[in-house]
Amino acid sequence: MKRSAFFSLLVANIVLALSVVMSTKAADAEEKLKDLNGFFPLLVPDTLETWEARATLLRRRVLVANGLYPLPERTPLNAVVHGKFERDGCTIEKVYFESVPGFHVTGLLFRPSGENASPGKKYPAVLSPHGHGGRLYDLGEKGIKKHLESGGEKYAESGRFPKVARCVTLARLGCVTLLYDMIGYADNQQLSRDLGHGFSKQRPDFEGKESWGFYSAQAEMRLQSIFGLQTWNSIRALDFLEGLPDVDPSRIGVTGGSGGGTQTIMIGAIDPRPVVAFPNGMVSSSMQGGCPCENASLLRIGTGNVELAALFAPKPQGMTAANDWTKEMLVPGKGFPELKKLYGLYGKADHVICGDLLRFSHNYNYVSRKIMYEWFNEHLGLGLKTPIVEEDFPRITEEEHAIYNDQHSRPEGGDDFERKLTGWLAEQSDQQLVAMSPEERAKTVAAAWRILVGVDDPITDESIVNWMTIRSTDGICLISLEATPEIKETPVVENKREFAGYTHGYNHSVFANRARVLLARIRSAREDGDTVILSARGGSEPIALAAAAAAESGAVKQISLGSDQFRFANITTYRDADFVPGSVKYGDLPGLIEAVSARGTTVEVD
Repeated sequence: MKRSAFFSLLVANIVLALSVVMSTKAADAEEKLKDLNGFFPLLVPDTLETWEARATLLRRRVLVANGLYPLPERTPLNAVVHGKFERDGCTIEKVYFESVPGFHVTGLLFRPSGENASPGKKYPAVLSPHGHGGRLYDLGEKGIKKHLESGGEKYAESGRFPKVARCVTLARLGCVTLLYDMIGYADNQQLSRDLGHGFSKQRPDFEGKESWGFYSAQAEMRLQSIFGLQTWNSIRALDFLEGLPDVDPSRIGVTGGSGGGTQTIMIGAIDPRPVVAFPNGMVSSSMQGGCPCENASLLRIGTGNVELAALFAPKPQGMTAANDWTKEMLVPGKGFPELKKLYGLYGKADHVICGDLLRFSHNYNYVSRKIMYEWFNEHLGLGLKTPIVEEDFPRITEEEHAIYNDQHSRPEGGDDFERKLTGWLAEQSDQQLVAMSPEERAKTVAAAWRILVGVDDPITDESIVNWMTIRSTDGICLISLEATPEIKETPVVENKREFAGYTHGYNHSVFANRARVLLARIRSAREDGDTVILSARGGSEPIALAAAAAAESGAVKQISLGSDQFRFANITTYRDADFVPGSVKYGDLPGLIEAVSARGTTVEVD
């Protein structure tokens, strides 16, 4: 493809140019970076209409950040339920199913029994993501003694295992309840705990566009993360629950604490099925979750857990404030008063509660659970008399906990499986885009790049624009880019773990900042009534295409590229100045060119 004579003549006759030449040191940029310990307030808009518009964009951000935009194919679960045993008032069964082919989600299924059961009845269901410590979390003898003395727990036997106690009690209250394992805990060992939660150093052997592992630049550019995989596990766990013959799919609740609270927020944000939620210990305008499994690139740029929890509104939602990072939740400006105000936009201010449990440290203890039981009793229609009192039970033995045995073998895991899994996820994502019509694909890619670029986010640092010349004449605005990058390496937050999500989960990439500045120039020219033409050379070609893709359809009439040979897939470190989370997932540079062309822009290559 060649440039038109008109375009060449226009370039040749540019004699007056506005040059924007600014630079910055990486250290200066680093000072401006936000991290997981920042301040993340909920700013409540004046109208419900304004909130609903923002909520739509936030949900898309959550889906994109999780690698779930568009939602993947729901492959067969191949669920296995076996090994039933009993406790007074409930039965417990071992469960595993495949969230994607070959990858198992493991857990325990609790059902009402005895006086709590009704033959032929369809029960409400509760999904219970457990958080750190795992399904097998044991307070120990010393721990339970302290909790008994403080009033945090009621029983020495069952109180040692608060996650199991929660699910046994919910089953006794008449709810089919699934307690499923976080990656790397209990029986979920195909990806190790060290990988899922302890990752700290990049692994050169797991980098490359042909075969890669989680946390690599390639994985990040395909939006593959432990966080996203766990969110997909949660969605598939809902699929499993609602498909059970004794479950009423119109009455589903979700509750988890700490890391399980994070997953509860995510499920409530993007899955319409839950009708009540209780994300405990993670709704806060302070620390957003310290583990890699609670972070993902793009997730909390311009938002935070309080606002993400608000996406569940106006459906009933409860939580507690404890003596941890949630301790200021009840303070105006710090979370709960704003949640209540936002729920008030729907006329449902009483549909959100936050228990004052500041006398306890980080927990999902007996006192917190009691608040949740009564909340679920009301909003799942359990019809039980209050107050609801948790009862003791004999602890579940190691043999009873074990999902796999001689009849049910462990699936493959380890390094080779990790590479196989990321490869399969990439293949399915690529096939999903290919299967779309050109128009649908262009729309999807453009919508995703609006998140990647951050079109609605403020421009806070124009110093990263290295060279831009703008010439307006006769209703035509020509913007020429000649990239001479001053920033050779992307600055990162102060965190010893080499994980892109700690930086790019809260801050836009250098590339995205550059594209957003260009996008602002395009918008300004359009507001002046000018026709916009872009010329990109010297490595700036992908920036021009990204800005055009993120702009309104047809906002750029023509783009002239010096080359179309750049590929994001060739990047091997998230410190690269051209690194963009999600850039490969949405078709790399060819995908950008196709999307821009399909939306009314002529693309020419010298």
